[in-house]
Amino acid sequence: MDGETSWVTHCFNNTGGDIAEFEAFSEISDEGDKDSLVSLDFILPDDLLERILSYLPIASVVRAGSVCKRWNKVVNSRRFLWDSSILLQKPWYFMFISSDDPGGYAYDPILRKWYGFELPCIVTSNWFIASSCGLVCFMDNYSRSQLFICNPITRDWKRLEEPPGLKFSDYSALAISVDRKSRGYTIAILKSKQVPGDFLRWDLSIHIYDSETKSWVTSVTEVLMGWRGGDESVICDGVLYCLIYSTGVLGGSENRHGLIMYDLSTRSSCVSLIGTSIPVPCSLTCGRLMNLNDKLVMVGGIGKPDRPDIIKGIGIWVLNRKEWREVSRMPHKFFQGFGEFDDVFASSGTGGLIYIQSYGAPALLVFDMNQKQWKWSQKCPVIKRFPLQLFTGFCFEPRLEVAP
Repeated sequence: MDGETSWVTHCFNNTGGDIAEFEAFSEISDEGDKDSLVSLDFILPDDLLERILSYLPIASVVRAGSVCKRWNKVVNSRRFLWDSSILLQKPWYFMFISSDDPGGYAYDPILRKWYGFELPCIVTSNWFIASSCGLVCFMDNYSRSQLFICNPITRDWKRLEEPPGLKFSDYSALAISVDRKSRGYTIAILKSKQVPGDFLRWDLSIHIYDSETKSWVTSVTEVLMGWRGGDESVICDGVLYCLIYSTGVLGGSENRHGLIMYDLSTRSSCVSLIGTSIPVPCSLTCGRLMNLNDKLVMVGGIGKPDRPDIIKGIGIWVLNRKEWREVSRMPHKFFQGFGEFDDVFASSGTGGLIYIQSYGAPALLVFDMNQKQWKWSQKCPVIKRFPLQLFTGFCFEPRLEVAP
């Protein structure tokens, strides 16, 4: 068994005792006719065994690879990893247990279990994090000089060269998109910096990394008046979407947030970013962008009409061309349990699931986009809570076949 599979198996077993260690197969009894006893494993052809194992949740697939040499060979074969059935896994949610520790717990929504988990590369929870199709990108929040991409399941990782001048930005946003066919990926970083000596204007630039060319390109730069970039962006169906924030210096702004977009297929440097802006559906205390099946989805804290900085609810919207369509609002019973006084919160999603987490508690709320259903996850096994501790996390697709 290779080192990666051994490490993953160790991670899945490191859950505080809720998953037992593997036991050896029982030996055949001396009683009776041994020649008449045949193991089903010996007569099951490899292709049928692959088909059966491909329907298992990924945690079960990893454990199946520890059963015997034959099963380990099957689950690590290229044909098995590229089988379409195994690609349809529900996204996991990783929750940090402290701000200065890269370890935490990963939630599997299929088995409804938490696993002790440690992420490679990342140092603290306040780093920029973006994920797509099994790969996760990390960038340090302070100097912006450390940029990594990894598969958190296999622990394969790679350090990337950061774009020039990024460490001098006031605000940054990180996004990644993985091509499911070629396994190539695109990373986008939005940089925002106040123009020296002019508090009204902000420089905004978009930097694109292509895994095929292994190089960065500064695609577009623009000076915004009364708006700045932030830390929220996502790539969806070849388009980079970014939230921008009103600086309040021009007055009369009804909303504190806006949305701009940039078509990555054109890589045009002549586009006006502010000309692509779309107003958010209502006054928001905060907004979180995510890609769900190539649809742009936003989860936002709904502000009170007279006090937009005070949250009165949480809504979910899908962008249809340039119009927002409301999908659901968090029911009041969940909103009360979630933390109705927290105007900002963590939220991420992919596939058909959206995770929402209060910064003040480890409780995790899950919204199923297909069933339009809200429910709490299993309680996270966080043992210690520290004063002023902030809980946060992100979701990712558990995949075995993708690598940086």
